[in-house]
Amino acid sequence: MNKRRDALKAMMTPINEASQNEHRLAKPAQKSGSLKAMGLSLQSLSDDAEDAQTLRAQLQSGEYVIDIEPDLIDVSFIRDRLDDLDTADFDDLKASIEEHGQQVPILVRPSPQDDNRYQVAYGHRRLAALQALGRPVKAVVRDLSDEDLIVAQGKENLERKDLSFIERALFAARLEAHGIERHALMAALSVHKGNLSTMIAVANSLPLDLIQAVGAAPKVGRPRWEQLSQLLQATSGSWKERVDMQRFMRLDSDARFALLLKSLTPKRKSGPSIYPLKSSEGVPFARIEQNDGKTKVIVDEATAPEFGHYLITHLPEIYAAYLRSEASEPRMRQL
Repeated sequence: MNKRRDALKAMMTPINEASQNEHRLAKPAQKSGSLKAMGLSLQSLSDDAEDAQTLRAQLQSGEYVIDIEPDLIDVSFIRDRLDDLDTADFDDLKASIEEHGQQVPILVRPSPQDDNRYQVAYGHRRLAALQALGRPVKAVVRDLSDEDLIVAQGKENLERKDLSFIERALFAARLEAHGIERHALMAALSVHKGNLSTMIAVANSLPLDLIQAVGAAPKVGRPRWEQLSQLLQATSGSWKERVDMQRFMRLDSDARFALLLKSLTPKRKSGPSIYPLKSSEGVPFARIEQNDGKTKVIVDEATAPEFGHYLITHLPEIYAAYLRSEASEPRMRQL
């Protein structure tokens, strides 16, 4: 208990004498409006010195970590990840929070629609884990505009776990449709103007149900998504008609993309099969070409000038002999 009390006391020690009255152990003054419920939940602090230092820095900058009931927090108005809650990583995160508690606060803002609710800027996965566990959420509350929120959301994701190309592209397209200016999108996603334009164009060219069905596809980059977009535009009908959906849904995200790309790629026509004909002395006198269900015999008249005429004259006889042999000894033709 002495260790805990000393840690709390050190954490709350003022930086200088002039600010001493601002950092007493007394409960902070009640805030008005959407922040009226703000208060420190000191009972939930761990003995870890690093956590204490983090909280002290937030106090000195005017930010407070508070406990919020999870059902009072809404997700961001634009989601950036496609399948972040259906992964082994999320299960690991939930198990870690259940065992050790929430180590890092999430960032929220007062809800623009309801003064008694909040909206996440970043920390969606931690929020979902705490909601599943039914535990209060440690959060920093900050007044943020829509642009401030998506910049914070994008930066946090870039620092923790990179979004895949299609997640970034869809995120950008949704934000632009919401009215966010491109300069804010470039800051949120850390991309140049040209790359941002390409991302938005690719996302807008693909059906949303296709993107959601494929998922994040973390190993698939821009060139193959552009290729898929071009193939889809050249294909009539629904993409689902080209895919074995039962097999499709059993695969992981990258494999689903590969199957879809293969299904939309036109089958290449194989070239003709060529069989050279040579005399017993090894001199080529003709060749046979088979392609698309047709067979051609091309005679080299320089080496066999009369053979072409001979074939023309004797083909009816050769064909009649073929029919007799087929009737007496039918053969299995290769389909």
